[in-house]
Amino acid sequence: MTGGPYKLPEGWRWVRLGEVCEINPRRPRMSRDLEALTSFVPMSAVDDITGTISSAEARAFKDVRKGYTYFEEGDVLFAKITPCMENGKSAVATGLIDGIGFGSTEFHVLRPTDAVISEWVWLFVRREDFRKAAKAAFRGGVGQQRVPAEFLREALIPLPPLSEQRRIVARIEKLMSRIREVRRLREEARKDAERLWQSILTQTLPRPGSDLPSGWRWVKLGEVCQVVMGQSPPSSSYNKDGIGLPFFQGKADFGEIHPTPRVWCTEPKKIAEAGDILISVRAPVGPTNVAESRCCIGRGLAAIRVDSEIESTFLLFYLRSIENMLATSGYGSTFNAITKRELISLKIPLPPLHEQRRIVAHLEAVQEKIHALKAAQAETEEEFKRLEQSILDKAFRGEL
Repeated sequence: MTGGPYKLPEGWRWVRLGEVCEINPRRPRMSRDLEALTSFVPMSAVDDITGTISSAEARAFKDVRKGYTYFEEGDVLFAKITPCMENGKSAVATGLIDGIGFGSTEFHVLRPTDAVISEWVWLFVRREDFRKAAKAAFRGGVGQQRVPAEFLREALIPLPPLSEQRRIVARIEKLMSRIREVRRLREEARKDAERLWQSILTQTLPRPGSDLPSGWRWVKLGEVCQVVMGQSPPSSSYNKDGIGLPFFQGKADFGEIHPTPRVWCTEPKKIAEAGDILISVRAPVGPTNVAESRCCIGRGLAAIRVDSEIESTFLLFYLRSIENMLATSGYGSTFNAITKRELISLKIPLPPLHEQRRIVAHLEAVQEKIHALKAAQAETEEEFKRLEQSILDKAFRGEL
């Protein structure tokens, strides 16, 4: 009998996954109409939070029959490559057209035998401890590391009788459904917080073209700011070792306030200074951040540097209040980009400096409360993850 890391309840035993699952089974000979719609599952279709296939595609058989991973109804898909594996991309393949499917070559396929049900295997490989052990077994270079099939074959899994597997899986599903409901309500609260912030911005700051209070005036952005349009540096100067200046290319680099460096470059073409407002000028047009330090900006961004007539944070709040309008109102001939001429012609309200500072102080106080709410929501998500793992740990020890 195979020994395991802890004692199991009576009637359970330790087995290797390779004993109860066929790992990456060979595709059988197939006679299928080349035009027949066939389920296709790219890696992006697997939801790493729920562990389900959220958006399977239907493609002609001729387009998927070669170069992809084959699987069948009830197989367990397990992402083999980093970071998808660590993120928990695994799912039971269900609802497949004619019971077969193809997908990313970065999936391992586990086909359960009669000794185990798919959901028992799927829940086991979704455990954090299992993913940590899989990560320790990675092979390959940085960024291309993968879990070898041998790891799955040799991994130990507790095996209760089938009736007990079904009872525990049903119990887990009941508990997880409650967590999903709380998570859904929390997501609604997060959206409400975003809507509240946008509502406060639009109620506090004037809409484009509206009448202004006494002492205010409309000015063109270019009258009170310098605008630097981004330009991509040579790709040969990119690196991930922190050498040179941080290089930001667009909204994908943005955070709540400041962008997060992921790539650096040694031959910058266009530079933003610390404190400059960074605005996305290519789809999506409008999102903003603030440069935390000197940085290089690519073609997807422009840097806005204010002069002495305007507070940078006041302008940031105003641009955020009209972000949706910038994205949809048709600036630029292609509706998904904005030129330097259009940007410097953008009309902005300009109150006296003391009034700008009063408004900024009010909005920052509101923003601080909303940030606190978001931080609390983020902590809740970590609690959810710990609770899910606790449930799974108890389940596979026979304590559920």
